[in-house]
Amino acid sequence: MTFSLVARCAQTGMFGVAVSSSSPAVAARCAYARAGVGAVASQNITDPTLGPRTLDLMERGMSADEAVAEIQATARFVEYRQVLAVDAAGGTALHSGPNSLGIWTQAVQPNVVSAGNLLANDRVPEAIVAAFSAAPGHLGDRLIAAMRAGLAAGGEAGPLHSAGMLLVDKVAWPVADLRCDWTEDCPIDALATAWDIYKPQLEDYVTRALDPRAAPSYGVPGNE
Repeated sequence: MTFSLVARCAQTGMFGVAVSSSSPAVAARCAYARAGVGAVASQNITDPTLGPRTLDLMERGMSADEAVAEIQATARFVEYRQVLAVDAAGGTALHSGPNSLGIWTQAVQPNVVSAGNLLANDRVPEAIVAAFSAAPGHLGDRLIAAMRAGLAAGGEAGPLHSAGMLLVDKVAWPVADLRCDWTEDCPIDALATAWDIYKPQLEDYVTRALDPRAAPSYGVPGNE
């Protein structure tokens, strides 16, 4: 019911996850990232504990490949799960259990890995990683371009209803956590619109947290 990618910006070290599904609020269950550590997507009959567990293993020094291997060896019902990971060195790993739903497949290039289930066809993850690797600019722009490419390649077999994008960089909290939790229209378009609005303010929100004395005003009533 899902297609996603996890990625690292080789220039900045920023990590990101983008995901879309026919299910509601997919990013709340599937997207995980930690600055300086990595990014993980846990999907397909989702176990939300697998994202934090994989990040914990990488934070303790495991590579993405080692962390996912540990999840494969120790997690319950791993045959029903998909887990995608990228680590601080750009290493990638993924697991797709044999009980993944419908058409399921995966693709990988340096710094990015994509997978999906209940897909319209087996070319969707390949289109996602190719678009990410070819796209210029900010990691968020590249994630949006990749998700649009996945949609254009066929996307999920059924209608999409939710999407999300998570970005982490340098600080202990997400620098962007954008979601469309339910829509009858295209949630990737809604996510792209939210990103277009949020992107110019991203650094300012970090500044507000670190030093409110330097925080710019956006002209809202009471804070002109």
